[in-house]
Amino acid sequence: MYAVKRISEGCMMKKVVFYCMTYKGYWVLKKFIERFTSDAIEAVIIARDKNVENDYFDEISQLCNENNISYFERHQTDKIEQIKANCLFAISWRWLIKSDKKIIVLHDSLLPKYRGFAPLVNCLIHNEAQIGVTALFASENYDCGDIIAQKSLKITYPITISEAIERITPLYSELVNLVAGHYFSDQEIKGSKQNDEDATYSLWRDDEDYFIHWGDSAENIKRFIDAVGYPYAGARTLLDNREMKIKNATVVQDLQIENRDVGKVIFFNAGCPVVVCKVGLLQLDVVVDALGNLVHFNKFRIRFK
Repeated sequence: MYAVKRISEGCMMKKVVFYCMTYKGYWVLKKFIERFTSDAIEAVIIARDKNVENDYFDEISQLCNENNISYFERHQTDKIEQIKANCLFAISWRWLIKSDKKIIVLHDSLLPKYRGFAPLVNCLIHNEAQIGVTALFASENYDCGDIIAQKSLKITYPITISEAIERITPLYSELVNLVAGHYFSDQEIKGSKQNDEDATYSLWRDDEDYFIHWGDSAENIKRFIDAVGYPYAGARTLLDNREMKIKNATVVQDLQIENRDVGKVIFFNAGCPVVVCKVGLLQLDVVVDALGNLVHFNKFRIRFK
C-alpha cells in the first residue's frame, strides 16, 4: 500500500487524469478513489454516448462531485489544455486524445486480437471461450501500441453483453490500479510490442448492424441478440415494414421443414412466435416495438425480415 501512504501524507505530487465513459469508466474511477484517494486525480474528462442506453455520464459526474474532483466535458478544450498531469487513462473512450502526455488505453480484448471497435460485442458474437482486457500505450494507429498488461477470464454461453460487461469490469480496475501503482512509486511502466501477424480487426457498428439475418443459424442469431442487447441498441427485425426489437430468445428443437423459408413463423409456443432459421428454430420470448412496448401477435402468418 506504498502509494496510498505517500498520497495520504501529502508527499505525492503525481496525479493522473481519466478520460472515462460507461459503467466500466464509473467502476474504474470508483475503485481508483478507494485505492489511491481522490487526491491522486487532477481531473476527469467525460462525454455522452447516444449509442448506449445509459452512458453513465450522470453517475460519473456525481461521483466526481462527491469526491471534490474536477471534471470537464470533452468539448471544454480550454480547460483540458490546462491539465498538467503526465499520466492519462482512457476507459471506454471513443475519440482521439491529442496530448504529449503518457496515454494508457484500456481495450476490451486480448490484443492483438479484435483491434478496433466493439471488440467485446464481436467476441460474444463469434463464440469466443475467453474474453479479456488489455492495458496498452496509445499509438498513432488504433490499438497497435505496446502492451503493458492483460487480464482474461473464461465464459460459457448463453451470456448477455450486460453479463459480460459485469464480469470483465473488475479486470479494468485491476489493470488501472496496477499501472497507477507503478507510476506513483516511480517504477518504469514497460510495454511489449504486439505481433502484427496475429492481429485481427473489429469494425465499427452502425444502425444497420443491429438487424438480424434470419439466413443464419438459430444459435448464431441467439448469440447476436444477447451480444447487442442492453446497454446497446438491441437486435432488430422488420415486420410489415415496422421495426421491432428482440429482447430475448430461446433456441428450440429443430424440425424437418420441406420448404425452409427463413424468417417465417412456423407456430406459436405460449404466445411466443417460433421462427424458421437457416439451421434451427428460434423462439422470440420478448419482442417490443420502436417505443419499447411489448408486442402481442394477433395473426399466424408472420414473416420477419
